[in-house]
Amino acid sequence: MSELAEGAAAPDFEMAGEGGPIRLSDFSGRPLVLYFYPKDDTAGCTREAQDFSAAVDDFQRAGVAVVGVSKDSLARHKKFSEKYDLRIQLGSDPEGTVIERYGAWVEKTLYGRKYMGIDRSTFLIDSQGRIRRIWRKVKVPGHVEQVLQAAREL
Repeated sequence: MSELAEGAAAPDFEMAGEGGPIRLSDFSGRPLVLYFYPKDDTAGCTREAQDFSAAVDDFQRAGVAVVGVSKDSLARHKKFSEKYDLRIQLGSDPEGTVIERYGAWVEKTLYGRKYMGIDRSTFLIDSQGRIRRIWRKVKVPGHVEQVLQAAREL
């Protein structure tokens, strides 16, 4: 699959969510922050979800929805959400279909060992379904503020 670029049409998707399926078409006419993270209830992923949750009112005022995506099950998402009182929608993509469509399934290296995993990445999709900003290899501190600023500029 070719690398996604800013300005390209966002790949269509459908995945399980706590309130039913989550589809790109659900956000037609309004911007969406779609972010991918490796695993529920791990340090970086928890911090990122908490940061997005803390800023959810700011995103809503900007008219922007936020959805976090990992391979975790809906049951695990529910536990994660309840444990940290998260206010964002979480999508479950156990087969990794959506993750792969967005190029977030990548080779990683840890202590010299290579393995496949989720690249922490964020996509800002405009109300017409076009990718306006892409952040790859995200470092959590300060990331949500960058995304919120870009969202406000849409």
